Amino acid sequence: MNFEEYAAKPLLAKVGIAIPNGKMANTVEQARAAGEALGQVVVKAQVPTGKRGKAGGIKTADTAAETASAAEAILGMTIGEFVVEKVLIEQRAPIKQEYYAAILNDADSKGPLLMFSDQGGMDIEEIAQTQPEKLLQHCIDVRQGLQAADAGQLVSKLVAPEVAAALGTLLANLYQAYADNDAELMEINPLALLDDNSLMALDCKFVLDDSAIKRQQALAETGTPEKLTGRELSAQELDLKYIDLDGSIGLLANGAGLTMTTMDVITHYQGTPANFLEIGGEAYTKATEALKLMLGNEKISSLVVNFCGAFARTDVMTEGVINAWQELKPDIPVFFSIHGTGSVEARTMLQERLGMSSFETMDEAIQAAISAAETTTGGAQR
Repeated sequence: MNFEEYAAKPLLAKVGIAIPNGKMANTVEQARAAGEALGQVVVKAQVPTGKRGKAGGIKTADTAAETASAAEAILGMTIGEFVVEKVLIEQRAPIKQEYYAAILNDADSKGPLLMFSDQGGMDIEEIAQTQPEKLLQHCIDVRQGLQAADAGQLVSKLVAPEVAAALGTLLANLYQAYADNDAELMEINPLALLDDNSLMALDCKFVLDDSAIKRQQALAETGTPEKLTGRELSAQELDLKYIDLDGSIGLLANGAGLTMTTMDVITHYQGTPANFLEIGGEAYTKATEALKLMLGNEKISSLVVNFCGAFARTDVMTEGVINAWQELKPDIPVFFSIHGTGSVEARTMLQERLGMSSFETMDEAIQAAISAAETTTGGAQR
């Protein structure tokens, strides 16, 4: 779950990280009043997406009238897929230097990763590509946390000694905010060094681990749920794990890990997945609903069904798909890969009831699906 800046920054203040004085505004008049109270300000669109500045969603103002004018220009605009309904108006700070700081879940180390750069205000991807020596990374042992002294020593490679100690303390506090709030990402960009050598978070991006929402219910109430497509909303009502993607290869698999692997293999062979859809566990009983969801996506030109069973029986899952196929009678090329417990029975059933054969390997099934999608013109017929 993503959080807008106004909802994320108080989490930093709670652990002792300074943030600017600010006020929220939903109307131009509220913005004018905030400008009168705060003086020189920055007016920021509040939407759960990045690149607001490039979209025109961040403006500076020196007077209350300019604040009102900036708010009028920003309110109602669309950034990403979100309409701006409110703005955060913050007192401008005297900036000497801008840094980048973040703690995020790292797939490689399977733990938290600290990232720091003295090139704040830039996209972290751009820093990593153009100035990798300016991006410091440190894997954090969750058993010990992040100590201020260790963080200070790390950043001393990029900052002056008189700043390193203060940054070390701030980064340790940032890790505390990350841990306390079950974050996937806690990012400050820019983190400003002010004229008086104090540090202040001028922005904050916070992403809450969705699996922690039940534990962080009060916090989740201030977040912005991900915007779902119609199919994703329908899947949520059916308790199916489904995500719309932009490709042409439909995908049905059991288990999140196998589904992700299948997506990776599709991409490896220059194909593009059209969806994430996992029907492991008892979800196989919803094969008809799952297939209906997929067939509602006009981008799909072919379909891969990939089952691999250990404790779960692939023949039971395959029977669910066969029943759905016979009920819906879709006219779309489909390619099966079935392995593991019950695979002999599943393959026999597939041949007898649908006249189809399972491929020997997942790679072969996926390559056949990609080839079929490439030769299909005008989309699949249903």
